Amino acid sequence: MIIRIMGEGQYDIADVNQELLQTYDNQVEDAVDAGNEDAARNALSSLHDFIISNGAPVADDFLGSSQAVVPFVDATLEEITELLTGEGFIPDPA
Repeated sequence: MIIRIMGEGQYDIADVNQELLQTYDNQVEDAVDAGNEDAARNALSSLHDFIISNGAPVADDFLGSSQAVVPFVDATLEEITELLTGEGFIPDPA
């Protein structure tokens, strides 16, 4: 799966711990549901760190699409909310 982090690039997360990835994703969603902007930003920062540290950067000339989009780390609660789906940013594995 390819994830785009807005303003930072794309990362292939096929080989990362999907359960841990979902944990970070769920933390963002829970903070947004609670309306807690500080917690949402902290959770989003942790999700970013995990993706960047564990995912493989995708070449700039890659022409495929991203399966998920994660907002930039300084996003507001409103901007974060706009990109959330019913499964967070990252679809739950089937």
